[in-house]
Amino acid sequence: MRVLLTGAAGFVGRHLHQALLDRGDQVLGIDLNATPLVHSIDALDFFRRDEERFDLAIHCAAIVGGRASIDGSPLGVATNLGLDAWFMRWLARTKTPRAVYFSSSAAYPVALQQPGPVRRLIETDIDYQQPGRPDATYGLAKLTGEQLCQYAEAEVTRMTILRPFSGYGEDQDDCYPFPAFIRRAKERQDPFEIWGDGSSTRDWIHIDDIVDATLKAVDEGVLGPVNLGTGRATSFDRLASLVTEAAGYQPELKHLPAAPQGVHHRVCDPSRMLDFHVPRVTLEEGIARALAA
Repeated sequence: MRVLLTGAAGFVGRHLHQALLDRGDQVLGIDLNATPLVHSIDALDFFRRDEERFDLAIHCAAIVGGRASIDGSPLGVATNLGLDAWFMRWLARTKTPRAVYFSSSAAYPVALQQPGPVRRLIETDIDYQQPGRPDATYGLAKLTGEQLCQYAEAEVTRMTILRPFSGYGEDQDDCYPFPAFIRRAKERQDPFEIWGDGSSTRDWIHIDDIVDATLKAVDEGVLGPVNLGTGRATSFDRLASLVTEAAGYQPELKHLPAAPQGVHHRVCDPSRMLDFHVPRVTLEEGIARALAA
């Protein structure tokens, strides 16, 4: 296939880019940051001007930057609203037949992610007619993007909507929790700092499984929305213990209650994803890979 991939130099984008090339697809990868395989093109400008037709468009481009960016730069993150709107207009104008929109678990209502028993979020927990308040402007942009997908689909494009939970991998920027924990463990930091009180939980899914699930969804014509996660709730205290045990030491855990920490629980029900992809990289294996990298 001829594939347009936006955000191709980002964490998810660069892994998808390589996987698409490995299977023989012709890929135009665009990103603000150039690499040997990625063209330095502003996606917003591309969507406004380009008339080229692709078989598939995968839209990974977004401003994120971790929890500190989501909480500390709400207007910057809100730029995603314009980026996604122009992507949908480009799909309609070029009559692109298939597209993948990377949404986020941040689109889920924060009211469902509070302290108490862990609620495994299911795709229907977002009601487009009465969606509830998502997580900050980042979640709002992703929720709006999902709703815009319906308009693109009404034109001609079959849309696959994916909601990744806490993706991680060996080469992720350490503004995110998992690589930050790995760095601290490699440096054998003691005490070991944890943002918040350590009891918040996340659903960690390895980048290899995000990529595999994405390509299977494309090949099998899955539309969505679909959660990408494992359904395993892991607290930050537990993650710290797993990482430091694998690194061979037992530091004191130092909690930073004033640091940005987001919602309390963010864990998915992966049933819909399991219809076409079963995760193969456990959290323990992912930790071992990252420590060895």
